[in-house]
Amino acid sequence: MSDPGDDLRVPPGPGLPQGLVVPAGELLERFSRSPGPGGQGVNTTDSRVELVLDIGASPAFTDVQRGRLQERLAGRLVDGRITITASEHRAQLRNRAAARERLAALLREALAPPPPPRRRTKPTRGSQQRRLDAKRRRGEVKSGRGRVHGDG
Repeated sequence: MSDPGDDLRVPPGPGLPQGLVVPAGELLERFSRSPGPGGQGVNTTDSRVELVLDIGASPAFTDVQRGRLQERLAGRLVDGRITITASEHRAQLRNRAAARERLAALLREALAPPPPPRRRTKPTRGSQQRRLDAKRRRGEVKSGRGRVHGDG
């Protein structure tokens, strides 16, 4: 992955044959006090990281990629920006790395092309016949479970 402060590198994957590089200047990092682990330093260190990327203004994406990102991340975007928060580690540096990893994974997943549409197929005549035979056998088994009325 990419080190905090460097360009964000998204590894190659579906929809990204060469991967993707988001320049560090397009990423905004904000720091605040974390409610998570930290011991005595929890109230004094700004270890929580918010990583913000403006998808609409970023030249790192093509128009097709930008459209796909805006469509797939519509529920998470605020004014065209995606925000990732990390506060699970005590150290700010580790939270910065975790936020970058999360953002790279999110971008990679959102940029993947949609799966091909399902081609509907008809059940074969043999599979239909086997299904009906099995239903018939099951019905015969169940019908034989009634009370026995003997001559007596």
